[in-house]
Amino acid sequence: MKHEICKIADIPQTGSLVAPFFGREVHVWRSGDRIRAAANVCLHFGGPLDCKDGAFVCQWHGAKFDMDNGERLEGPAPKGSRLMFLSTRVEDGALNYVWGE
Repeated sequence: MKHEICKIADIPQTGSLVAPFFGREVHVWRSGDRIRAAANVCLHFGGPLDCKDGAFVCQWHGAKFDMDNGERLEGPAPKGSRLMFLSTRVEDGALNYVWGE
């Protein structure tokens, strides 16, 4: 099964695109030749994230996460925590969430 998240053409070269995802949001961005998608949720208290200077930063309490691997860099999120990345595939000019394959 698959679900389209966004069109590849809509993903910026730098920064991220926030896309709707089953009643929630995901950040979609380019990481080298890869396109990544992660839940727009801070692991501290569930706040939304901003894409700033190559990292995701919680709007509520300032927790900071690495864009390459999702690891917590600083702030109140638990040490060792990591953002939730989605299983995706690029197909027909779109980024798709895939499951059950």
